[in-house]
Amino acid sequence: MSTLQQTSVVIIGAGPSGTVAAAILNRQNIGCVVLERSTFPRFSIGESLLPACMESLKKANMFEAVNLAGYQFKNGAAFRYQGQYTHFDFTEKYTPGEGTTFQVQRASFDKLLADEAQKQGVEIRYQHTVTAVDVASKRPVLSVIDEVGNPYQIQADFILDASGYGRVLPRLLDLEVPSDLPQRSALFTHVTDNISDSLAAELNYDRDKITIYVHPDNKSVWYWLIPFSNGVCSVGVVSTPDFFRAYPDDEIAALKQLTSEEPHLKQLFKNADFCHMSGTIGGYSANVKHLAASNYAMLGNAGEFLDPVFSSGVTIAMKSAELAAETLIRQFNGEAVDWQKDYAEPLMVGVDTFRAYVEGWYDGRFQNVVFFENANPDIKKKISAILAGYAWDTSNPYVANPQKRLSTLAEICSE
Repeated sequence: MSTLQQTSVVIIGAGPSGTVAAAILNRQNIGCVVLERSTFPRFSIGESLLPACMESLKKANMFEAVNLAGYQFKNGAAFRYQGQYTHFDFTEKYTPGEGTTFQVQRASFDKLLADEAQKQGVEIRYQHTVTAVDVASKRPVLSVIDEVGNPYQIQADFILDASGYGRVLPRLLDLEVPSDLPQRSALFTHVTDNISDSLAAELNYDRDKITIYVHPDNKSVWYWLIPFSNGVCSVGVVSTPDFFRAYPDDEIAALKQLTSEEPHLKQLFKNADFCHMSGTIGGYSANVKHLAASNYAMLGNAGEFLDPVFSSGVTIAMKSAELAAETLIRQFNGEAVDWQKDYAEPLMVGVDTFRAYVEGWYDGRFQNVVFFENANPDIKKKISAILAGYAWDTSNPYVANPQKRLSTLAEICSE
């Protein structure tokens, strides 16, 4: 490879935000090089998509490929706590747009998106690791190590950091700041669930929905249950690090004990086989000093990650890719662009909406709303729209003023 290569846009990371951004830019004949440090497929969590993701995939010309891939159909979210059950049907929502989506094993899903981007003409370089970045000049330069250990440099008009939890630019440019959300950890695994149709019917279990369980003795602890189309499901538990110290160090043993503490989950998993890999992730909430400058921007988790409770991570990632690509297209067309006003502020509308409901989940306000028995149908449609990922629709009053609206609604529900 040449000493100093040239391209219009370098994208760091070939996950959903990177490939969606690359595909949108490529459709406008803007040259991109995607640098991915891993090989695909590779394991990742964030497996329950929201319907709003489908709108981003349409813009990237990837919707049909995902639709035909055989992933688990998803039409809503269910919630359980101490025998209470409620659910939100995403087709019954306030905001127009897709009302269904999929639950996906990210190894195959991310590879599918990357393969689709390559079919459209995007160049992806696997096992290429960014080691340094110089953004001092108008056209930044990245130092990279390729798949066989050879160094090279690449110069671009703009960098999009889609590196997810790797957070390449925040690390290299000293942009990281502590999140204002309390630090939590997630313990997770994949399970061959062996849930028969008769057992699902007996326990009123809907495989077409993600199920969120609240721990029966600790409302700040919750479980996710995400079924896949191949008889496997993802199960995870989220709490503070202190909570997990009371459980075995062995991850599978801890998960078996934790799932046995939730009565419905214990029955549902009575034939389950905990035979797959497990893992933990801690301190995942993250923030940065700024999301963009004149020649770079952070997408998705590289910029800000909240919490997995409402599966907002991939949605925020794809929305950030969409907004950044649209801003870049305008910039390459010679229009004056303000990255704070044109990208960061619009993106933060949805991030701050999700943040309000994440905070409300943990302080109990949103749990009061979710489990309220006499929900107003119109209000429920507005909340359903947010849970479906339409957190940027400011015509929805629960998006336009999320904190105040949620607090008022929670107060009514608690009465």
